[in-house]
Amino acid sequence: MTEHGGTSQRRRVIDGLVHRISTGELRPGARLPGENRLAEEFSVSRGTVRKALAELQRQRRIETRTGVGSFVTFDGADLDFSMSWTAALTQAGVDTETEVVLLERRDDPGFAREHGLGTAAFVAVDRVRRITGGPAVSLERSLVPATPDLADLPETGLAGGSLGTELERAGLIPHHGESWAGARPLSPGDAELLGRPPGTVFLHTVRLSFAADGAFVEHVTSLLDPDRFRLHHTFGAAR
Repeated sequence: MTEHGGTSQRRRVIDGLVHRISTGELRPGARLPGENRLAEEFSVSRGTVRKALAELQRQRRIETRTGVGSFVTFDGADLDFSMSWTAALTQAGVDTETEVVLLERRDDPGFAREHGLGTAAFVAVDRVRRITGGPAVSLERSLVPATPDLADLPETGLAGGSLGTELERAGLIPHHGESWAGARPLSPGDAELLGRPPGTVFLHTVRLSFAADGAFVEHVTSLLDPDRFRLHHTFGAAR
């Protein structure tokens, strides 16, 4: 390929992405498609895509974050680890069905002491998530504070089946926190809920989130089907 041809192809990728940004197809904060997908869409090499992205970064149209750490993907689509899996999967265009399998008030002084919380009263919410018309792909166990707006959830249920909606209504918006990921075999009880053989290894994630003022929002542990979810780690700056 001649240098002129390479420059022309790079310009085509740049112009195409600039158009998506300017028309709002790619909104501020949105994650760009991966290099492989862009290379396929524009029928160019990954090297050409990298050079186009570097130019867009130089123009400050996009931002490449150094050391952004780990996040989870679903069937190759990036999921925002900071939000609930419902919201993340919906954002990725995945249709899911959610079954609430436990919704109860719970006192847990040990958890409160461990995380320096001012209350030991919580609401526990366990949910099994399925691909619409398909198998179960996750089991999520959340612990949220039993504030006046949330304490009655065991009687009233979740609005639209969404814990995120209830947290937002209570003014508990995740702002910062921590997350961990590993793997573990399914216990007999978890395996029954997910329709898998006991001992099947699932991806295991934990997310602890707080509001901007430091108020505790949610502690959620998730078991994710490793055939559909992957842990993705990034480091360094794109060249």
